Amino acid sequence: MSAPAPVAHVVRFDTYELDLQAGELRKRGVKLRLQGQPVRVLGILVQEAGRLVTHEELRRHLWSAETFVDFDHSLHNAIARIREVLGDSAESPRYIETLPRRGYRFIAPVEEVKMAPAPALEVETPTPPQIELSNTPSKSGRRWLAALGGCVLVALVGWATWSRVSKNMTAPTIRSIAVLPLQDLSSEPGQGYFADAMTEELITELSHIQALRVISHTSVREYKATNKHLPQIARELGVDDIVEGSVTHDGDQVRVTVQLLDAPNDRHLWSDDYQRPMRGILDLQREIAEAIAQQVRVKLSPQQAARVGTARKVDPEAYEAYLRGRYYLTNRFSTAKPLNTAKSYFEASIERDPDLAPAYAGLGGIYLNKAFYRHASPKEAYESAKGLFERAIHLDESLSEAHTGLGILKWQYERNWAAAEREFDYAIAQDPSYDCVRAHHANYLAWRGQRAQALAEVTKARELNPGSSYAIVESGVYFQLRDYEGLVKASQRGIVSDPEEWLEHYFLGVGYEGLGRTADAISEYEKAVAMSKGDQDPTASLAHAYALTGKKSEAERMLSEMQHDSKSEYVSPYLVAVIYAGLGNKDQAFTFLEQAYRERSLDIVWGLRADLRLDSLRSDARFEELLGRMAFPH
Repeated sequence: MSAPAPVAHVVRFDTYELDLQAGELRKRGVKLRLQGQPVRVLGILVQEAGRLVTHEELRRHLWSAETFVDFDHSLHNAIARIREVLGDSAESPRYIETLPRRGYRFIAPVEEVKMAPAPALEVETPTPPQIELSNTPSKSGRRWLAALGGCVLVALVGWATWSRVSKNMTAPTIRSIAVLPLQDLSSEPGQGYFADAMTEELITELSHIQALRVISHTSVREYKATNKHLPQIARELGVDDIVEGSVTHDGDQVRVTVQLLDAPNDRHLWSDDYQRPMRGILDLQREIAEAIAQQVRVKLSPQQAARVGTARKVDPEAYEAYLRGRYYLTNRFSTAKPLNTAKSYFEASIERDPDLAPAYAGLGGIYLNKAFYRHASPKEAYESAKGLFERAIHLDESLSEAHTGLGILKWQYERNWAAAEREFDYAIAQDPSYDCVRAHHANYLAWRGQRAQALAEVTKARELNPGSSYAIVESGVYFQLRDYEGLVKASQRGIVSDPEEWLEHYFLGVGYEGLGRTADAISEYEKAVAMSKGDQDPTASLAHAYALTGKKSEAERMLSEMQHDSKSEYVSPYLVAVIYAGLGNKDQAFTFLEQAYRERSLDIVWGLRADLRLDSLRSDARFEELLGRMAFPH
């Protein structure tokens, strides 16, 4: 049949506008997250406003006869998703009325938004197999379609054609996936943390599937409430499919609606709705992950399949406290406050449920970060963390987060290099999409001088975490390799991605100093000190650089302040040694390096071989003797 040249066509109901050709729903000009099959169903209902659209009509419009699909289930989920976005309900409908066992009717007034038609173009468009809309509309339906000047029919045929899966097509192999932040649809305020934490937990479950690359939570959270189109998101994240959905947490009940989308083509593949009491939340997460694996045709290993259905019941309050702890760990935690808040939630979770393995791993991570940012002494932090990680592994051997934590402990505190490698390898085998283990393993390999392997791991970390935080991993690798040109470039990229990350300014300063650009280095160190609110590492670097450039009195003042602070809080003796090295006082520098050795400071393991701030000490016999005692691997 011939039809008028398609023009942009928009219809309006209430405060909403539906662009029938673009497949976009907007509210007061703001694009809403409704895509794939649900937006196509809404388009059909809106076009037939006031008329019953039967299940059979919807089936013919949306699926070919050859396509196998649980139609009733998929249609129910599509309608539920539309109602969630519109704030509608089946019991008191404002927009979509359900006629039991018959179909649906769009009951709100609909008007066409007049738009000037674009000039017709003579274009011969390749057309996929066409769908015949065999049902003849009712008289009212005909009048409404006629009023639209034929454009809606064109859009409808397009939607129906796009949604078909030809029986002659082979489904593409899905190798990568991203879970966008789940929307919070809870009736109670203050539940945003729950949706964010549930997104992270679902990502964690999917990460256990070895044949699937799953984008990290750090990267996807940048797309919360985004107006970007799915194809653009897919390109930016480098994925084949996207999972999106919503979480409703009311009282003891949790409802999760998810849909799987062929993101590059903006095509709906599958959707489902899950509801459980909080006690069964682990079962819910694993069931969703298994369903997604089946939809993307990924074969689960026997170990992965065994995980499904084996999750134990959890105490609802314990698990909610655990999720709150995870939520606070997404904050920048170079300051103690978010760490302490997360710590209190993990402790409350363990108190309520002493067998909740992830809570032990989370609490162990708190102590690790306290050591990293020197909010606690190595002995206090690492020994507390070790017991927590071991308890987590006792409860759940497959918990890669706990194995990663133990790997860090074996490397930086116990100095058991072989055991560290085993823990990292095991964590990667259990959870190949866990970007944190990739990051620490990359730095570990660079620390061992294995440049090619370290950079290969950086590439894997970047694939899992295309956002800004992977750049810190790359910077750390170049720091260990003493590749200062690479360090400058990596840090500059990191600053562009995340200007608020002080660590990148610190690393950039190191790169500049390594290239002899001391004035530039000082500028970056000063920024890092200010942005970190006085973290000891950039402070020591700044004092060291001041001493080298003749500002010895300023360096001595900073050293005095650091030693004064050590009376009331932990100060790394290694960093005190760094300042003494800059001042040319080798005896005092070695005194404090010896103290760092005895207390098993992470700084001495991390920096003794790579840190340019100690270069003035390397020719001293005492330095060689200390290296010998450290027994670093070759």
